[in-house]
Amino acid sequence: MFNPFKKTATTRLIFFVTVDMLVIALSVWLSFLIRFDGHLPAQYSSFIFTMIGLAIVFVIPIFYLQKLYFFSLSYASTSEIISLFRATTASFVFLAIAIYLSKDFSGFKDFPRSTIFVSYGLVFILCAGVRFSKKIYLRLFQSNITANKEKTLIVGAGDAGEQILRSMLSLAASPYVPVGFVDDSKMKQGIKIHGVKVLGKLSQIPEIVRHEGIKQLIVAIPSAGNKVIRQVVELGRSAGLRKIKMAPPIHEIISGKVSFKNLKNVDAEDLLGRSAIDLDKKQIDQFIKNNVVLITGAAGSIGSELARQVAKFKPSLLVCLDQDETGIFNISKELKHSFSELCLQSLVADVNDAEKMGMVFKEHRPDIVFHAAAYKHVPLMEAQPEEAVKNNVFGTEVLAKASVEHHVGTFIFISTDKAVNPTSVMGATKRLGEMICQAYNVKNQTKFISVRFGNVLDSRGSVIPTFREQIKRGGPVEVTHRDMQRYFMLTSEACLLVMQAAAMGRGGEVFVLDMGKQIMILDLAKDMIRLSGFKPDVDIAITFIGLRPGEKLFEEILTAEEGTMVTQNKKIFMAKMSKSNFSDMEKHMIGLRGILQNGKPEELVVALKQIIPYYK
Repeated sequence: MFNPFKKTATTRLIFFVTVDMLVIALSVWLSFLIRFDGHLPAQYSSFIFTMIGLAIVFVIPIFYLQKLYFFSLSYASTSEIISLFRATTASFVFLAIAIYLSKDFSGFKDFPRSTIFVSYGLVFILCAGVRFSKKIYLRLFQSNITANKEKTLIVGAGDAGEQILRSMLSLAASPYVPVGFVDDSKMKQGIKIHGVKVLGKLSQIPEIVRHEGIKQLIVAIPSAGNKVIRQVVELGRSAGLRKIKMAPPIHEIISGKVSFKNLKNVDAEDLLGRSAIDLDKKQIDQFIKNNVVLITGAAGSIGSELARQVAKFKPSLLVCLDQDETGIFNISKELKHSFSELCLQSLVADVNDAEKMGMVFKEHRPDIVFHAAAYKHVPLMEAQPEEAVKNNVFGTEVLAKASVEHHVGTFIFISTDKAVNPTSVMGATKRLGEMICQAYNVKNQTKFISVRFGNVLDSRGSVIPTFREQIKRGGPVEVTHRDMQRYFMLTSEACLLVMQAAAMGRGGEVFVLDMGKQIMILDLAKDMIRLSGFKPDVDIAITFIGLRPGEKLFEEILTAEEGTMVTQNKKIFMAKMSKSNFSDMEKHMIGLRGILQNGKPEELVVALKQIIPYYK
């Protein structure tokens, strides 16, 4: 049963059409009163009803066609004003033409033409008032609803800053009271944006915070580098602020718009100095769109982010596979929520199960396979080399065979910087995975590509979430070694570059992502402690626990013997590597399998060192 009081698209349309009809009637009536100085002659009274009827006939349909009944009062903006102006002008042009063509009829003789122009102005003004009524109300009575909100200073008076401010002013549920902006542009000093003033430059943040009673800083510069973010954090901390948020990077904003709802806390990764990435999105789109994509390890840090990024490019089917049922359930739920039109298949399976993998490939016929499933924890794999070999080596071989048998177009193996001059079982098995891909690429139509990169920020079990948990407990923060260094990369950045490398690969390559400079882990620990509002070695202690088995003080992306070649993307290099022989690789696999069957895992390390001479 239709409920006129229930908020639906239909009731919303009926409400606004009714309001506009009343506005039109009022405008026409007022135009006649204005024309005749408040004393309407009796002979003109019939004109009012005629003109009201004609105005409604022209205005309402044109407003509907201009989508003026499909907007939110909370987000009314200049685009609605422009559409309203066009629609009102067009409506009254048609009305004027209709009246002019009818001037010879008795009902329109001596019609007061000035009332058309007055009505036009009144309809535009009053309809605009209706559409901006909520924003006007919030601005007029904001002082009554800001008692529990925090005074906020926005860093950056550009497009993102304006969008964030607009979202704050539009929604009563916003927890922020925007007090002002700071921006280093001389042209913006003193200007007002939606009534909120640019109060000064970034260097004046401490002074403004103290003078205005600011409780929160928001960095509204999606393209901001680490130097700007670090500067803002240090200035805010010096003024006693603990709450500092920022707009996410542009490539993480699906809609291209920013609001206070998608702000995030400033984290350690925002201070690490990663430069913006340049992508050929058209190339990635042509590679992914309308293809069936299979992602193994889809519940993990890399696999799940790959799934999110692939989904944006509209594959015909996305198959997410992992042996972690809870993880695969969670990523599937997230993808269905974020991408309602995505055709998604979620599978719980083990990549080592050759029969099951054959069934998966036969049923879904993937065009592209991203192989991200792997055991990656160095100390655990040192203790259990047989598990590393089973999953990282034989799992890769199973998928490579299935890809060839079922005519997969491109197979992408996710590798690691630990595969270079490996000092651990995990690194050696990933290097062997690269060699398997090169061997299978030789004789088959399937293109096999490996992409090598370092640590991704905030992945499960990595140093950042570990430090975060230790800080939460009150310390100490445990650093392996005072001089330990690591490469770091945003998970989203790594996955986009993996897709770019896959799209431009011809088969057989080992691509290497530009990881920038290595980061001192001790410096990272200190930054994270400061971001949490504490002082290193004062409020939170730092202890050194020593290198674990298989760990290096620093990682390498390429060996000196390999070297690199540039590609069309400055963030992606190609390793100069000797090719793997397919027949030799088959012999290696038979040997490793025999060792596993004999139940002598300690011999696996010896065998891996024979296969990979530079495994130390």
